[in-house]
Amino acid sequence: MELIVVGLDKSDTARRAAVEAVEFATGLSAAVHFVMAVKKGRTVEVVGAGRDRWTVDSLEVAQAELDNIAAEVGKGVDYTTAVVEGGPADVLVDEAGRLDADLILVGSRRMQGVGRLLGAVANDVAHHAPCSVYIAKTV
Repeated sequence: MELIVVGLDKSDTARRAAVEAVEFATGLSAAVHFVMAVKKGRTVEVVGAGRDRWTVDSLEVAQAELDNIAAEVGKGVDYTTAVVEGGPADVLVDEAGRLDADLILVGSRRMQGVGRLLGAVANDVAHHAPCSVYIAKTV
């Protein structure tokens, strides 16, 4: 096994899944690719007033957040990061295919309705992944 793809955001569920991915990677001498999905149609915001104004792109903000979280949980393994526009499940599946990943690791959240068995993202990834999927118990 060479590469594990895992989604990251600010949630505790994603963080626990990322920690588990790092543990797997350490034991298998694999690398981790941390991915953050953001909504399509990113926003650009002007911040400040008068001459002290600058624009902030949501992709730049997301990349900074992802890099900070990855640096915290990714200690001890080789890792890469990517912020990609799209839904979380689609982004994970697409990144795994693009990188020829060996494993996608996702967390499972308690949900209501049809998605309650695995969680909507985990369920979608499990059904469309180009590689093996590990669903970590994160709740």
